[in-house]
Amino acid sequence: MRVYQQTVRLRERKRGFHLITQEVINALPGLQEIKAGICHVFIQHTSASLCINENADPTVRQDFETYFNKRVPENDPDYMHDDEGPDDMPAHLKAAILGSSVTIPVSNGKLALGMWQGIYFCEHRNYGGSRTIVITAWGE
Repeated sequence: MRVYQQTVRLRERKRGFHLITQEVINALPGLQEIKAGICHVFIQHTSASLCINENADPTVRQDFETYFNKRVPENDPDYMHDDEGPDDMPAHLKAAILGSSVTIPVSNGKLALGMWQGIYFCEHRNYGGSRTIVITAWGE
């Protein structure tokens, strides 16, 4: 069994949903050596998240942002945690809904994503700064 792990600092991105599939692949050249295995991607933050969805049409990512902004609005008077601004608690809630990691099968040295699937980095803060992900792949 081979195990590869890399910590990657993602550059700062504006609030929204961003494809990072190629960044994940580029960060782990050892992935090519795994015939059958698993790749796990984890984000070390509580106000950003990861998910897998459509990688072709950028309007899908815009619609994701619209949907989550409607479902988890800013400036809700019931939120008590607002130390870092009106996007603070909504960012934590969005991250909790979407999750902090994705797991993808590895087949013949490649991520076994579907034809239209990509890994999204979901930035829920207006000014979240750079973010750190840990990518771990293992298999034979």
